[in-house]
Amino acid sequence: MADDLSDLFFRDGPPRMSPLDAARAGAQPALPRRFYKQAGVVQVPEGYVLTLDGRPARTPAKAPLALPSPRAGEAVAAEWDRQADLINPATMPLTRLANTAIDGVAKRRADVAAEVARYGGSDLLCYRAADPERLVARQAAAWDPVLAWAEQALGARLVLAEGVMFVAQPEPSLAAIAAAVDRLSDPFALASVSTMTTLTGSVILALAVAHGRLSPQEAWVAAHVDEDFQMELWGEDDEAMQRRAARWREMEAAALLLASLSLST
Repeated sequence: MADDLSDLFFRDGPPRMSPLDAARAGAQPALPRRFYKQAGVVQVPEGYVLTLDGRPARTPAKAPLALPSPRAGEAVAAEWDRQADLINPATMPLTRLANTAIDGVAKRRADVAAEVARYGGSDLLCYRAADPERLVARQAAAWDPVLAWAEQALGARLVLAEGVMFVAQPEPSLAAIAAAVDRLSDPFALASVSTMTTLTGSVILALAVAHGRLSPQEAWVAAHVDEDFQMELWGEDDEAMQRRAARWREMEAAALLLASLSLST
């Protein structure tokens, strides 16, 4: 049994086709068979390492797959225990996020932090509909309190715009957002906030979750005000809802990992 996960969660070299991409291409993804009976967690100096039948697991870059807390380690082990006859990485968002934090974010923290902070220049919460009035009101109700929190707690006052026309944000506000992101020194915290920022289109929503201003569910609802409004008008699309459910699982994993670090204030 291999003790690293490079065959399942490939990072270096040509990427392996994911189950989702394979399905889109009309191919049957080749998933490996489950090769272990039990997943567990053991505490080591690096943290809480996933074990498969007692053997410590490693990331694709062959670092120990060590989580920062018992809660996070047990959640990763639960993902592995939930696998059936085949191992499907698409159903293991926390494991994939942990690999990203260890193999990627920890090695290029400054670059990742800068990439996350750049979302402040075009944050979702700043771009408002001109009409209809119901949508305008919903955006204001969901987003204005979070922007007010960002100004008070982070020192980031952001300018609003109607439609999709770009509006430049004040440099002191962008610097304040960058400083807030840069304070996420732990690679697991930064990886989590990066994931939530990408999924919601808002670094402000992600930071609000990190600081305990919003729950993950509240941030998720806020990020989908426009989409939910359109669904009320035109009805739900099954494929879109499936994609949204998959994205929520990623959001949920990021929030769990972040909460396990006890960063909320």
